[in-house]
Amino acid sequence: MRLELRAEWTKLTTLRSTPWLLLAAIAVTIGGSAAATGSCTSASCGRVGLSLMGVQAGQAVVALLAVLAVCNEYGTGMIHTTLTAMPRRTTVFAAKATVVTALTLAAAAIAVPTALLVGHLVLPGHDPALRAISGAILYLALIALISLGIATAIRDTAVSIGVVYAVLYVLPTLSFMVSKPSWQRFFWKMCPLNAGLAVQSNIKMELSPKAALGVLLLWTAASLLTGATLLKNRDA
Repeated sequence: MRLELRAEWTKLTTLRSTPWLLLAAIAVTIGGSAAATGSCTSASCGRVGLSLMGVQAGQAVVALLAVLAVCNEYGTGMIHTTLTAMPRRTTVFAAKATVVTALTLAAAAIAVPTALLVGHLVLPGHDPALRAISGAILYLALIALISLGIATAIRDTAVSIGVVYAVLYVLPTLSFMVSKPSWQRFFWKMCPLNAGLAVQSNIKMELSPKAALGVLLLWTAASLLTGATLLKNRDA
């Protein structure tokens, strides 16, 4: 897998949009958190929760990075060269997922603690739990993997971004359109965004952190399995 990792690292890090998207993910996450904490005028505001609000905006940039990592090759036709030089498609997919995850974790490791530091400066209080930090970083990495799997299955940048953003931002709203309360709660819990909030939260929520992580891992596994299967069994 060393050859595939080196190739995917070179391709993604030399893509012109990659450094800008990584910087944008950091800036948007920190800026969104600063805006959220700065808008709080009540002493009862939850500092940690507000400090992590920027993650909801930063995930949009992370998703775009993952989608472009796949769809850029299909748009330029370079996918044919990649699969000719490295015919082990599942290994190529795993290498691409590894590189995207590594870059996302690096950006998140900068953005999330800095966002919490900004929140501490604006709204002084107790230090946040380590779970809030690690949960937010892990959430962004899993969103990148979910987006990667969706993009691999769809292979079109615009459509892939539309589907990913719908899953992240529209699906939670649609869950409230279900009339039966028990099903409404079920669909609400199954939304990645709501699960992400539960993983990051330092307060008791309807969905426990472990259950929320399970939901995110289920989405990730389903997305990656679908993408890998389609990549392996259909023409490039």
